[in-house]
Parts: sequence; structure tokens; C-alpha cells
Amino acid sequence: MLDGPFTEAKELIAGFWLIQVKSREEAVEWALRVPVPPGHDGVGLQVYRVFDAADVPDDSLPPEERAREEALRERLGADNPTT
Repeated sequence: MLDGPFTEAKELIAGFWLIQVKSREEAVEWALRVPVPPGHDGVGLQVYRVFDAADVPDDSLPPEERAREEALRERLGADNPTT
């Protein structure tokens, strides 16, 4: 582990989870299961939707952008054969 430019933190100050769900309701159900450490009842939890290029209709991107996106996906898929 490398030390950063800041003084050592003795507690968690931030974090995030990225989950794939079918609906916002399902995401909220997961969020309600997040364990809250004793004494941290006021900690706020926020749910955001993350968009992917696959969420955009095919006809909304110019052809050159669509080709670039497909080439990038192919390259990334070749670099990570487990997906």
C-alpha cells in the first residue's frame, strides 16, 4: 500500500458500490440491506443510475461514433476474455 499526501485516516470517509439491477426499486431494496455500523445512523446513502452506451438507441449516435464505440468494446472484450 502507498501512502498518499494526506494524514492517515483512521475511519472510512467514503465508498461506493456498483450493482447491476433491473429497476430502481430493486436498487433501493439492495440499499436498504446495507449494514450500518453502530453510531452511524445518520449516514446518508444515495442511489444513482449509471448509463452505458448500450442504453442509448442505435439511431441516436452518428455512424462514426457508433463504429468507434463498437471497436472499443471489441478491444476491451479481447483484453478481458472472462466477460
